[in-house]
Amino acid sequence: MKLIKFAITALLAAITVLSFADTSPISPEEALKHVVEKRMGEGVKIDSITKLNYLGLYEVRLGNEIMYTDETGKYMVIGHVVDLETHKDFTRDRLDNINKIKFSDLPFDSSIKMVRGDGKRVVAIFEDPNCGYCKRLRRTLAGMDNVTVYTFMYNILADDSFVKSKNIWCSPDRVKAWDDWMLNGKASAAAPASCKSDPNDKILELGQKLHITATPTIFFADGSRTPGAIDALGLEEKWASLQ
Repeated sequence: MKLIKFAITALLAAITVLSFADTSPISPEEALKHVVEKRMGEGVKIDSITKLNYLGLYEVRLGNEIMYTDETGKYMVIGHVVDLETHKDFTRDRLDNINKIKFSDLPFDSSIKMVRGDGKRVVAIFEDPNCGYCKRLRRTLAGMDNVTVYTFMYNILADDSFVKSKNIWCSPDRVKAWDDWMLNGKASAAAPASCKSDPNDKILELGQKLHITATPTIFFADGSRTPGAIDALGLEEKWASLQ
């Protein structure tokens, strides 16, 4: 009798476990995701796989990168998909979308703010003081009016980038100190020992979180980003598109 009661109890427990088990079928995209991760190698973690409505392709997203695969996960396509009739770059549009940020969430109190004219055209730029392309961009901005520039010193190129950034941050006039260095090569005086408020580590952590891998990286008020130094015409066209 005791054996029968035990068997009944075990059966009821098994039924209870099964009733709460997730029996929903795995989606084709999720199944494909596992296949592609395995084939790409150990440690690869795909953020998402999405079926597209053209060419039988699936979008593979890893962080802020986009690639493509077929429905079997056998082939990987690396590059941009472009409509030659309309010249629409599907990959570029998608990258712009996934790389957008909420501009107002940036920690502006940890930036160097420069305003010229009415300041209505706004950008936030992640720059390294040892970055030659950043210096080229600063020369471009120096010839433009009605701009507000938030500079986040993002030290990724050399160990002494941190030293230069701290010296600039601890200067009496940060805007002047940054321009003196970036435009004229005039270094700031060494930061006094009492200055311990530089945001170097905070901005480095933020840049890594935003997947910023190169300087300069420009963010516009709509949250879109442009890596690299662009010329005055490129800046003007971008600002015009936001109006």
